[in-house]
Amino acid sequence: MSIHSTAVIHEGAVIGADCEIGPYCVIGEHVALGGGCKLHSHVILDGHTEIGDENQIYPFASVGLRSQDLKWDGGTTWTRIGHRNTIREYTTIHSATGDGDATVIGDDNNFLAYSHVAHDCHIGNHVIMSNVGTLAGHVIVEDRAIIGGLAAIHQFCRVGTMAFIGGCSKVVQDAPPYMIIDGNPAGTRTLNKEGLKRNSVSEESQQALKQAYRMIFRGELSVKNAAEKAGAEFGGCTEVGNLVEFIRASERGIAC
Repeated sequence: MSIHSTAVIHEGAVIGADCEIGPYCVIGEHVALGGGCKLHSHVILDGHTEIGDENQIYPFASVGLRSQDLKWDGGTTWTRIGHRNTIREYTTIHSATGDGDATVIGDDNNFLAYSHVAHDCHIGNHVIMSNVGTLAGHVIVEDRAIIGGLAAIHQFCRVGTMAFIGGCSKVVQDAPPYMIIDGNPAGTRTLNKEGLKRNSVSEESQQALKQAYRMIFRGELSVKNAAEKAGAEFGGCTEVGNLVEFIRASERGIAC
């Protein structure tokens, strides 16, 4: 373990083995930091915060501080982060609002500089948030989604797996999986072909998703009715099934 002499670490904090804690980092009383993490310098970890192994956190990032939500009225609120995440400069990740609730982040995510994760968000694995990407409260981001620079996601929205949110987009409804969502307000523009290839989705599934996209987002039926039709026609494709279930579960409506 390597801890710089200028770091301020509360005696109640738990620091895992083989961590590197750089100059002027501040770690609060209720923080538990896993093994092999590296805090480069000037990092603040506070609140009831649990961070897994092998995370890298860069200068001036702030993790676990109190929610900015005006409904916050005390209690114990959590921030829970998994393993092998990269949190770049000036990123802010806030704890939940309600007593006992948590902001939750999975594994192998990449938060670029100035990105913001608000209270009660749930982020899966292998997600990329580009510079100044912003999540409002209670946003769900599924595995392998990419959020472009300066994009903003409205509270209570969901971003589906392998969705790609274009830069500067304003997302006010659910962003469906496997699609490119772009604009202000954002709409579903086309299939995320490059993302599907990068994530080794089979050619057969890609073709089924292409047909489902045309049926749901370019046909004459409503999105939900078209999704049911696509599910019946391409029900053997796991990815189409995921898309249909995502649309069925939508409460804010689908960005289309």
